[in-house]
Amino acid sequence: MSNSIKTMRKGELTRAAILEAALQVASRDGLEGLTIGLLADQMHMSKSGVFAHFGSREDLQLEVIKLYHANFEQEVFYPSLQQHRGLPRLEAMFSFWVKRVLVEIASGCIYISGAVEYDDRPGELREQLSTMVTTWQQALQRAAVQAIECGDLKADTDPKQLVFEMYGLILALHHDARFLKIPGSFERAQIGFKRLIADYGNTAKQS
Repeated sequence: MSNSIKTMRKGELTRAAILEAALQVASRDGLEGLTIGLLADQMHMSKSGVFAHFGSREDLQLEVIKLYHANFEQEVFYPSLQQHRGLPRLEAMFSFWVKRVLVEIASGCIYISGAVEYDDRPGELREQLSTMVTTWQQALQRAAVQAIECGDLKADTDPKQLVFEMYGLILALHHDARFLKIPGSFERAQIGFKRLIADYGNTAKQS
């Protein structure tokens, strides 16, 4: 392996390590809490060394939310696609989503903290976050539509309303489990989802 290739490989590994550390900081302290100086100290690097991989603080923040989104897709979205279309896939999406929340109780959720930080701050960071969250909501809506088409849910089910209520359960779960640290929050979220599906479920098919 040539020296140039070795150098390139080392640079890629260093960049990936910086991004992982940056994601941990942003999850804990928010994207606005992520600074080049803090990251340089944590990585035992100089500020210029971090800047060599990311041209600016905003570039670093953008890469962090892209990494978070990629991780979310790998842990929640893609495994759900292994399930059959219809209710099995929709249930899997919620189940994997809840499992990810279990991890984020300790680390924090970029989607939720980012919404608080950038809800009224225009710019590329807000646009990227908004696009990612919207993409996930649309995926949930597609799964809901497929469940209706399969006859698993009532024909008059409003997919957007269903997803709104699913999202509400996850937000309540984050709030109660992470902020208030209320025991049994995960069980309540799961019970809420079962009740939701029972309400929208096609009883004619079930019978």
